[in-house]
Amino acid sequence: MTRKPLIAANWKMYKTPAQAQEFVKNFLPLVARHERDEVVLCPSFTSLSVVIAAVTGSGVAVGAQNMYSADEGAFTGEISPLMLKAIGTTHVILGHSERRQYFCETDETINRKLHTALRHELTPIVCVGEVLAEREAGKTEEVLLRQTRGVLAGIPPEHAAPIVIAYEPVWAIGTGKTATPQIASDAHKVIRGEVAKLLGAEVADKLRILYGGSVKPDNATALMSESEIDGALVGGASLDPQSFGKIVNY
Repeated sequence: MTRKPLIAANWKMYKTPAQAQEFVKNFLPLVARHERDEVVLCPSFTSLSVVIAAVTGSGVAVGAQNMYSADEGAFTGEISPLMLKAIGTTHVILGHSERRQYFCETDETINRKLHTALRHELTPIVCVGEVLAEREAGKTEEVLLRQTRGVLAGIPPEHAAPIVIAYEPVWAIGTGKTATPQIASDAHKVIRGEVAKLLGAEVADKLRILYGGSVKPDNATALMSESEIDGALVGGASLDPQSFGKIVNY
């Protein structure tokens, strides 16, 4: 099964609209003829429109870093899928470990967002992964199985095709530590195996699973050479156009 790799830049809470526009200006020439991978930039909400306008016609897509599970309502400070769609957003990151850690998101709330994203034809990049204490306690597989079941609850197999899962070993995010290609590949096999049980082997074979955890230009090739790894969710190394360009062109 050939799965088109997806390389996504998660800029987190960095870059003003002007800085985001400058990034795109410098980045696009680096990937002008790149067709092997799907490339997605995920800026903060205030820069979405600027980045969408800047990448028009380039083949680079734009995603949001989060969204709420309701279409509209009295939810001060939240962003709805309708708002994202209206400005041309095509992807959305759901359940990033920082959303779980700092904003108390759970598998249940992430699952509600996933159902909403699929309903509005946004491509969801759904994050799962263990923290350091869980890895050291030998609970990685247990955590990945629980989170995969939780976030995919109630998703019919016939609606699952757009879903992308990102494996984030939380202990490797922003720490400089990186899961070895073998560690990452083993985790992806656990996730894919559970998806096969939940949604069937055909869905699991087509499902793209990204690695996210201190991906850098110097480790991207080794990670992407693993058959189980279908792309990357890149944090800090995506803030510089040269650095992210090297990762895309691994």
